[in-house]
Amino acid sequence: MSDKATLEINGNKHEFPLIVGTENEVAIDIKTLRGVTGGVTTIDAGYKNTGSCESEITFLDGEKGILRYRGYSIEELAEEADFLEVAYLLIFGELPTKEQHDKFHADIKSKSIVDDDVRKIIDAFPKSAHPMGVLSSLTSALTAFNPSSVNVDSEEDMYNSVVKILGKFPVLVAWTMRKKQGLPLDYGSNTLGYVENVLKMMFKQPNEKYVQNKIIVDALDKLLILHADHEQNCSTSTVRIVGSSHAGLFASLSAGISALWGPLHGGANQAVLEMLEAIKEDGGDTKKYMAKAKDKNDPFRLMGFGHRVYKNFDPRARIIKKAADEVLADLGVEDPILEIAKGLEQEALNDDYFVKRKLYPNVDFYSGIIYRAMGIPTDMFTVMFALGRLPGWIAQWREMRLRKEPIGRPRQLYVGETLRPFKKLEKR
Repeated sequence: MSDKATLEINGNKHEFPLIVGTENEVAIDIKTLRGVTGGVTTIDAGYKNTGSCESEITFLDGEKGILRYRGYSIEELAEEADFLEVAYLLIFGELPTKEQHDKFHADIKSKSIVDDDVRKIIDAFPKSAHPMGVLSSLTSALTAFNPSSVNVDSEEDMYNSVVKILGKFPVLVAWTMRKKQGLPLDYGSNTLGYVENVLKMMFKQPNEKYVQNKIIVDALDKLLILHADHEQNCSTSTVRIVGSSHAGLFASLSAGISALWGPLHGGANQAVLEMLEAIKEDGGDTKKYMAKAKDKNDPFRLMGFGHRVYKNFDPRARIIKKAADEVLADLGVEDPILEIAKGLEQEALNDDYFVKRKLYPNVDFYSGIIYRAMGIPTDMFTVMFALGRLPGWIAQWREMRLRKEPIGRPRQLYVGETLRPFKKLEKR
């Protein structure tokens, strides 16, 4: 294969270098395109064919169903590692030693106290406020309580910022849910593991002793790992482009949360449950809705099946399906919504229409089922997604700043009016 690509414009040929990644992906480096062609640019709506950066963090092959963090398969990480190990791996590049892991957790716990004035900000929100809007606002507000900027060239400064947000973010997540439910805000306990503490802060009732359920802990741990990073998706690209202006870490994360909020991104698992609710209200006939899904003239869309990146199967779905089965069996939840979900799953896995098109249940389908069974409100699903994605966002922000990437500034193709004379108001 040639190491150059040739582009011919108006009879003039221009050569651009090819860059090959460590997994043999090939990219055309067009950073000199405007200069050598006299102003020609590319147009790629949604950046589906445009790489915005070089990254060492996550490798994704949608055709083969491969997802790896720093070279480690998602299957092995979900089976063998805990969430903090994966967070450390994503952010700092290597799996931690036992000593590094223990120090990382201890440092996170030492930075977990949120300024009490944050309670006043939460109190200002009505209970009707969507939790993602509250979480984005609270994350941005952390900037006011931590005004000093991060010196990205200082490993100590960077590390302190990382443990600070990893410590405080779960508190904001739990407080967001408890505010909506009218429960007292809780700091959990420094004697617990990271995921155990998240669950305690969310679900501890003021008049009851909280008891951990290992199956629930393990399922949430896996869910957070599976959501920890996913290459240059909408929210991650947002974090990087906001950070490219040298905006601070907390402000960049807040922007990422807002991007994740959208129903085409992190809101997909919420959309799954809303679809299941609608099916239940219409009598719960799964066969009817599978037929609607196959009808091209029917506006109904089956949420939680297939994936815009994974063209074969979502490797995360295979992992979390097992956890979903274990959670449902352990809790013994009798819920018509979950019965409808199981019915749709079985029909899709055995229906030739879906099998041939590889429209398998994806991670959003199973994560919504697990969160529903755990008792997490539907509008909190995307907040849980954000909790899992936090280390990926941090890793991407850190990488972008350490690489000293230029400020993001996409081009456009103007298709508006050409120059025209101004008409005074009385003549229009």
